[in-house]
Amino acid sequence: MKQVNVQDAVGTVLAHDLTQIIPGEYKGPKFRKGHEITEDDIPVLLSMGKKHLFVLEKDDTDVHENEAAYRIASKAAGENISLSEPSEGKIELRAEVDGLLRIDRERLYKLVAQDEIMFATIHDNVVVRKGQKLAGTRIIPLFVAEAVMQKAEEILADGPLVSIAPLKNMKVGIVTTGSEVYSGLIEDAFGPVLVKKFGALGSTVVKQLFADDDEDMIADCIRQLVDEGMDIIGITGGMSVDPDDRTPSGIRKAGGEVISYGAPVLPGAMFMLSYIGDVPVVGLPGCVMYSRTSIFDLIVPRLLAGERVSKADINRLAVGGLCLNCETCTYPVCGFGKC
Repeated sequence: MKQVNVQDAVGTVLAHDLTQIIPGEYKGPKFRKGHEITEDDIPVLLSMGKKHLFVLEKDDTDVHENEAAYRIASKAAGENISLSEPSEGKIELRAEVDGLLRIDRERLYKLVAQDEIMFATIHDNVVVRKGQKLAGTRIIPLFVAEAVMQKAEEILADGPLVSIAPLKNMKVGIVTTGSEVYSGLIEDAFGPVLVKKFGALGSTVVKQLFADDDEDMIADCIRQLVDEGMDIIGITGGMSVDPDDRTPSGIRKAGGEVISYGAPVLPGAMFMLSYIGDVPVVGLPGCVMYSRTSIFDLIVPRLLAGERVSKADINRLAVGGLCLNCETCTYPVCGFGKC
């Protein structure tokens, strides 16, 4: 940035906004940062009391903010993500489809470690809807050195930073356990909740089986659903530590490879994740039925996107895993499940 006389400023680029005040009529920016001074601007600037201006010095190889933002955004965005037109040097990334948002955090941190580059996103591993804003990027100065852009593009060369994994339309099987439901003493209320929850994520509950508090019966129901081609299986009831709760042992007896029994999440501490081959089998605690938001919303969408969730993935939910049960729930626009 350098200072020049107004009369010598034609062709230079303003380094900051200039405010014009017309008493009783107007007060606001007359010339914006990045404006290139013309001959017609000189009388106006003099009338504003400007004898000198601070203008930008740039190398012929420097990259303008609009071009820089596009080069970054176009390489950072994966499939099914659209870019806005540059506005004051900023470009936004928006979802073109519904799906699970994924952010490559480590490479994003490397990108913004360069002082000249800004890139901000919403939280990852949340379900986003078509048209939703996902991220925004720009450079901090009006122009940036080509060397900075080349380093940024090297970081982005390994693939997108922001991507959307479409949710698969899976066939869902449910095993509802509990002697009180199996015997008909009470009506099942959990199944309808899961029909609604899975349906909102684009999957369909195609079969529901009922089992007594018996691990052999529970295991037989699970194996039947696997044999009938279910893509994911949800088990309800019997997930606590009471002696007569046999669901965890029934899942193991069916051949479930247990990834985690228990999760650092409230509501959802008694959640169980296991796999029989490639089929996720999830033990769903009672909170999934009566809590608007729970462990279901943090893990199941990832399974429906085809992700194989690990014990480490579940452990990472400890930071942000406490739902505050707000009077008006704003999830996912809140801290729940965000680590």
